[in-house]
Amino acid sequence: VFRPEIGRLRWRRHRLRRLHCKLVVIDGRIAFVGGINVIDDMDTPNQLPPRFDYAVAVEGPLLPMIQRAARHLWQIVRWATFHQRPPPPPPPAPPTRAVGDMVAAFLLRDNLRHRGDIEEAYLDAVGGARREIFIASAYFLPGRRFRHALMEAARRGVEVVLLLQGRVEYVLLRYASQALYGTLLKAGVRIFEYHKSFLHAKVAVVDASWATVGSSNIDPFSFLLAREANVVVRHGGFAAGLRDSLKRAMDDGAQEVRLEDQSRRPVLARLMSWLAYSAVRVLVGIAGYGRRVDVE
Repeated sequence: VFRPEIGRLRWRRHRLRRLHCKLVVIDGRIAFVGGINVIDDMDTPNQLPPRFDYAVAVEGPLLPMIQRAARHLWQIVRWATFHQRPPPPPPPAPPTRAVGDMVAAFLLRDNLRHRGDIEEAYLDAVGGARREIFIASAYFLPGRRFRHALMEAARRGVEVVLLLQGRVEYVLLRYASQALYGTLLKAGVRIFEYHKSFLHAKVAVVDASWATVGSSNIDPFSFLLAREANVVVRHGGFAAGLRDSLKRAMDDGAQEVRLEDQSRRPVLARLMSWLAYSAVRVLVGIAGYGRRVDVE
């Protein structure tokens, strides 16, 4: 657990139209937002170490927003089940004062008013990066805008580092992601695959001053179809601590993917990657009911 000297928003590292966000609010005094599911840590194939994941613990003025989001989700579930679920309890009084010195925002993604909030926050941070971008994403299949933003950052001298899934959990997404490796590597983006266990993290750090932790992967399912929740933080201590944690994870359990590795991949493997990528585009198009989606 990383605890800044001042402030009450901290992340916790956990080795370890769909609802994908993970929200917990306790007595209106503390909330948890991140990628951690409520599952057995040791429920991994072949007795691997627990999944590698993150969540933030939040105290202070963000709590009412998170609480409203959690209550709204519960009300939707009640409506969808014809009120077979009990109503949520009345919310306690919200905090009346700031806690700590961190500047933070709570971002939701839905299919109504907040369809692009999380992706736009990422793109703003990537576009303004000057030194480095660290991204960990369990499932990585960005659309054209996001890919171009990362490659443009690398071309202007920003160190762009991606920590991605190294183990096969969903074969289609695994092969589809690999179809993008060559283009990104040629632009100067560095890619590391996490092999120690299953990577489930969805976090990023930009210039050791901006950070986000949440449930949103960088793929069309999270950016276009799922209900997601992230916290974005502007705080040097928080961002630096998260960056250090990612760096340790890379040193301890990840392997860098080189451009020459891609050129040596068997022809059949490369063909499988592009077939998987095409299949994902088709699936997203069907799920989006013909709506224009940025997965090209």
